[in-house]
Amino acid sequence: MEDVYLSILKKYWGYDGFRGIQREIIESIGNGRDTLGLMPTGGGKSITFQVPALSRDGICIVVTPLIALMKDQVRNLRGRGIKAAAVYSGLSREEILVTLENCIFGNYKFLYVSPERLASDIFLAKVRHMPVSFLTVDEAHCISQWGYDFRPSYTRIAEIRKILPDIPVLALTATATPEVVKDIQRQLAFREENAFRMSFERKNLAYIVRHTEDKFGELIHILNSTKGSAIVYTRSRRNTRETTEKLQAAGMSATFYHAGLNDAEKDLRQHQWQEDKIRIMVATNAFGMGIDKPDVRLVIHLDLPDSIEAYFQEAGRAGRDGAQAYAVLLYQRHDRTRLMKRIPDTFPDKDAIREVYEHICYYYQMAMGDGYNVTREFDLDEFCRNFKHFPVQTDSALHLLERAGYIEYTEEQDNASRIHFLLRRDELYRIHELEAEQEQLIQWVLRSYGGVFSDYVFIDERRIATLSGLTTDQVYHGLLALGRARILHYIPRKKTPYITFSCKRIEKERIVFPSSVYDERKKNFKERIEAMLYYAEEADFCRSKVLLHYFGEKDAQPCEQCDVCRIRKSHPHADATDEQIIALILETLKDGQKHNLSEMTFPGISREKTAQLLHQMIEEETVRIQNGVLFLPHP
Repeated sequence: MEDVYLSILKKYWGYDGFRGIQREIIESIGNGRDTLGLMPTGGGKSITFQVPALSRDGICIVVTPLIALMKDQVRNLRGRGIKAAAVYSGLSREEILVTLENCIFGNYKFLYVSPERLASDIFLAKVRHMPVSFLTVDEAHCISQWGYDFRPSYTRIAEIRKILPDIPVLALTATATPEVVKDIQRQLAFREENAFRMSFERKNLAYIVRHTEDKFGELIHILNSTKGSAIVYTRSRRNTRETTEKLQAAGMSATFYHAGLNDAEKDLRQHQWQEDKIRIMVATNAFGMGIDKPDVRLVIHLDLPDSIEAYFQEAGRAGRDGAQAYAVLLYQRHDRTRLMKRIPDTFPDKDAIREVYEHICYYYQMAMGDGYNVTREFDLDEFCRNFKHFPVQTDSALHLLERAGYIEYTEEQDNASRIHFLLRRDELYRIHELEAEQEQLIQWVLRSYGGVFSDYVFIDERRIATLSGLTTDQVYHGLLALGRARILHYIPRKKTPYITFSCKRIEKERIVFPSSVYDERKKNFKERIEAMLYYAEEADFCRSKVLLHYFGEKDAQPCEQCDVCRIRKSHPHADATDEQIIALILETLKDGQKHNLSEMTFPGISREKTAQLLHQMIEEETVRIQNGVLFLPHP
């Protein structure tokens, strides 16, 4: 099979050989074994399932939470002449049915699906009839409750394994601790433990921590000192905009990105940055997953992420082309307080969570004993205003109630845009005051979608834009204008959270939080926060070694390029023990002369440490001090 795999790699991707552990993973899943692959960002994960899938009969189902990545990979595969499809939120029921039927009868090789779609009746009914070769689970750490990004929807993957018990599974992740590695295999019901680990070491990536009380000034200095494309991460949407405005005022080419932008804005800004029309992308953590830009030279964090895993993922987007790159974390005193506050924000008091549950029931006027399987739209801001709750803690409370089994909380479910013509077709043709662009837009809508005169129909503005030659922005504003003219009713795409009651309403006092839902997870979250703070505050150990040790690589060597390693190079005594420092002091004094205290400085050794040891030596009468000068006692 080795020659077959290589020939597929060469034919479709043009590569002459595999990298790292790609071959081992491919051969393992190719032999029908449940397989876990741990590969850092940029390690070539997609090759590990795409190559073996093309070597086997049937279709490979790929589970991933990233809709942008789905679309990108489907587009790339089709561009290589490979039949691929995707099912995700925003598609109409008819579009999903057609896609799934094509996967049953159309000789497709890949079906990408979001975890939320796995448990739907329509998917479970159709997947039984698909000739599935194997199942791939991307971002597999999401299935582990001990992972930094646990998602309840991932637990539905087990349903597919029950329906297709003889189909092997390939799990892939770029970030997992040894504990999470074991849990992934348990959650996915591996027949045997079988994990391949690629070292997470990035030899071309220098990790830097800068302690500063002027983060923006330091940001400008770093950007001016380093050439090439850059990502600047910050925690809040407001900060992305404000930071971008400051950078632009400083004469820098920058834009911003966060989850609150509409799809057209996201696509435009991402394209401008990827095409190097804009140098700096200022973003929340909503940006980056599935973004394949290999020549990012610099990733800067203005705020601390919640975990080493999140930091490693985001920092790892620099230097994927193998050339020198830098991951810089800016840290100030108040960051510790801010990050520690994330613990009570993420795990509010249990009684406060019970209060949120009761207020939700009031919000929907849900009677005691009612509510089972009832689904309602949920406006978080309105709820918090009505019941005097804080949004961050309320959002966390909803997730904890979900994990405890009382509700299902679907955050910002993406509802596709809809239109319904208010005029009959003959009335439409009698309108003469339409602009040329509006006429063009109406024509392409009518050509692309049927039934728009009788009912609401789901539409895709980007598809209309591609067909008509208009921009997505022109399509959006054109439909709004037609709506204002009462020609049609246009409901733009919106992201709406939903709450579904998983059981009948009960008294809040009866709500129970299992240890695995609250206490153990809170402890685990606190440990991740502390690990992140240790990385930011510790200045005695190689940054790369700290990261690798966290992921279980105990024998990692110093990287020789992080800020700690650089200080050691320029200050040869940086690793000196107390005994070695005492020896340096005695060596200085052995000439029998008297020495000023100011002379007792050594490269890489803090003045405080030297002063502490001198005080100890004076008390022990190893050295003496008189009138501010030091000397050795007479023999």
